[in-house]
Parts: sequence; C-alpha cells; structure tokens
Amino acid sequence: MGDATRLSTLDRSIRGRVAIVTGAGSGIGRAVAHLFADEGARVAVVDVVPERVDAVVAEIVEAHGPGSAVGWVVDMRSREDVDALPARVAAEFGGVDVLVNNAGVTRRVDFGAEADDFDAAWAEVVDVNLTAYARLTRATLPHLERSDSARIVCTASTEALGATGHVPAYNASKAGVIGLVRAMAVEFGRRGITANAVCPGPIETGMTMGIPEEDRARFARRRVPLGRYGAPEEVAHAVLNLVLPASRFVNGAVLVVDGGMTSRHT
Repeated sequence: MGDATRLSTLDRSIRGRVAIVTGAGSGIGRAVAHLFADEGARVAVVDVVPERVDAVVAEIVEAHGPGSAVGWVVDMRSREDVDALPARVAAEFGGVDVLVNNAGVTRRVDFGAEADDFDAAWAEVVDVNLTAYARLTRATLPHLERSDSARIVCTASTEALGATGHVPAYNASKAGVIGLVRAMAVEFGRRGITANAVCPGPIETGMTMGIPEEDRARFARRRVPLGRYGAPEEVAHAVLNLVLPASRFVNGAVLVVDGGMTSRHT
C-alpha cells in the first residue's frame, strides 16, 4: 500500500540546465564541468588557456555528444570579455541557470617585497579571484533572473579562514569571496537566486602539485584528519549539491571541503 503523502518532493536533477563554469580548463573547474555534464547539464567551459578549453570541451562532447559543452576563451581581467560572456552563452544555449565563479590565481609575494612587485601581484590576484566574480555575476544576473532555479557558487578557500604566509593577496581575495557571496545572498534572495561559497582545503590541483610530494604527504599527515589531499571531483560534488533545484533554501552558506583540516586544533 503506497503512501499518498510523499515526503520527498524537491528536484535533485540539473538535467537540461545551463551552467557557466570559469577556470574550467583544469583542476576543480574541470571536475565541475565534467560532473555537471555527467548529470545532464549543458556546460559553458570558460578558461584563459585555449588549449585547455578545447581539451575539456572535446572530453565532454566525446562522452555526451554535440551540444553538451561549448568553450569560451576569456581573460577574467578583461571587463569587455567578462561582460560579453553571459549573453554569448545564453545565445548558444537559450539561457543561463547556474554560474560557478571558480577561476583563480595565486602569486607568492611578501609584504616586504618591492612596491611594484607587490602591487602587480596584488592587482592580478584580486582582479581574477574577486573582482571578476563580481563583474561576471553582474553580467549574468539578467539571465539568471529568467531561470526558475538560479544558482551562484563561488570558489573561496580555507585560506579565507586561516592564512598561510607569503600569499597575502590570495588570502585577502578569498576572504573577499566569502563577503561577496553573503552580499549576493542577501541582495538576490528575494529574486529566488541563491549564492553560496565552497572553501576547498588541500586539493590535488595545479596550484598544489608544485609542492614536493614528500612535503604534501607530511602536511596531510600532520594537518588533515583524513590523512590525504582531496581530489577535484570531491569539491565538484559539493558544488553540485549547492546548485540542485532542491537546494533552494541553502543561501549564503560557506561549505568547507578540507577533510576536516580546519576542525583540527593541533
């Protein structure tokens, strides 16, 4: 005898949704693009490196067929490139439902560095990691407002919650992402648009693969309760959960994906 009153009524599928993913040429962004396509979304693969864009689009199209992904080469520091992107994606796919602001860079520079070196590193990192997120969100907003399940996810970092030395611009930009997401959540909530952040910890990406393996292993044993670095796909699944239609009451959240690192006191 069936139950006439189903408890589960909300949709956990993004099939047919259109998603813009920046920084999708590698690492977490690539994993998000692939996972979204696996779940039936149509993906705008955005990156600054043409070869990476072509490779990821080819991988997705091979798996899911023509129209499952289209690539755009965008310099996130270019206001013109960023402002033009959402309209181009909407013209290609018929709209935009999901925006994943994920593109990011880091530059090692001390506070005691030469002024020109510090200023150049600061400007580049903040432009890509924070200002571009605000710009692209503004440009995408008119399209998101037409969606019945609009979602924004921004990639912050555990570096926003506790700092590592010698990357002050990265620390500041990622803390800024959390503030930006909270502002979006408050301003866009009444329009039915949610905005959330993910804070990856030590993840096996291009940014961390430059660290000697022995040092990474030692760090993971000492700091991460799970005893290892995370995989990009593990962050991608956290992003997926935030963009589901069913996640409509999750707004302004900061989801830490770090294997328990920030929970560890010593």
